[in-house]
Amino acid sequence: MATTKTAIIHEWFVNYAGSEKCVESFTNIYPEADVYALVDFLDDEQRNIILKGKHAKTSFIQHLPYAKKHFRNYLPFFPKAIESFNLSKYSLIISSSHSVAKGVKTKKDQLHICYCHTPMRYAWDEADYYLSEANLSRGLKGKLAKLVLNYLRKWDLKSANNVNYFIANSNHIAKKIKRIYNRDADVIYPPVDVDNFSLVTEKEDFYLTASRLVPYKRIDLIVDAFAQMLDKKLVVIGSGPEKEKILAKATPNVDVIGYQDFESLREYMQKAKAFVFAAEEDFGIIVVEAMACGTPVIAFGKGGAAETVIDGVTGMLFPEQSVESIVSVVKKFDVISHSINYHEIRLHSKKFSRQTFENNIKNYVEEKINLFNKTSKQK
Repeated sequence: MATTKTAIIHEWFVNYAGSEKCVESFTNIYPEADVYALVDFLDDEQRNIILKGKHAKTSFIQHLPYAKKHFRNYLPFFPKAIESFNLSKYSLIISSSHSVAKGVKTKKDQLHICYCHTPMRYAWDEADYYLSEANLSRGLKGKLAKLVLNYLRKWDLKSANNVNYFIANSNHIAKKIKRIYNRDADVIYPPVDVDNFSLVTEKEDFYLTASRLVPYKRIDLIVDAFAQMLDKKLVVIGSGPEKEKILAKATPNVDVIGYQDFESLREYMQKAKAFVFAAEEDFGIIVVEAMACGTPVIAFGKGGAAETVIDGVTGMLFPEQSVESIVSVVKKFDVISHSINYHEIRLHSKKFSRQTFENNIKNYVEEKINLFNKTSKQK
């Protein structure tokens, strides 16, 4: 590779969430790179942060009817759309993939590094959940949906061969990549803007959970657990399709306050006695954000949180997604909470900083470029 002309590939740009924070870092490292995505509907503020004011080069999905709000309805066309990009002029391709981005077509003289947030959820581990949520488990629509999923699985497995190197956002995801694609992956934890949070050591007597209120986040379990501990206060931040269900479960000690802006969320995080997290996440950025406030985290001991929370030091892990397990760990935490070192928790969070991520990515890519060049010359 005489020159390193770079392309960055992402599935879609419609908001500023965890995977977009990774792309933000990629454009920080490679400001001259061209960016590609199936669709790009960012507002100006998001565009300036993630893409430094640029527009992504988009696929035909961008121009289909109702794409802005319902682009996901075109899922069966995603493989063709991602394959439609002509990337022949690039020597380095970095894909940020949780769906189809890794499936871009490449040639043997191009180095393709995939930062994998997760293998395609709706094709693999969570296929049954997505079919159920979309009411596509039965009947003719169900049969058609399963045909589409089978097609996506075959394409997903085949397209994994387009990748020279996989980076996983956690050991949890590295194991999935090995199980599904039979490929090894190096682990580089995603960027967390820990410097946007500050240590507060004066905690108040309430527990906090914050999330989009969707089923897999298991906020219902947390609320049910605190319904059995009426002497302990819980604040729930977030909105989403499960909000009415959560409100119906809330006992007098549970305060469901809906969506909060960043400043308000940060203040609650800083003052909480502990942050409670019951999801099995790929990584879980909000867990590290809570620790950046010096706030201990009580988390389900599977998925990314099991890698970021040090049990008994920066919080406590519980073994099962169950009410009983949460009740038990909260009561244990109450006993040891006075001995928690908030400064140590804050210090631990810095291991996941954006600067650390960008240094790791830059060093990794440079190493692989050198190896790729050396290997290419030997052939």
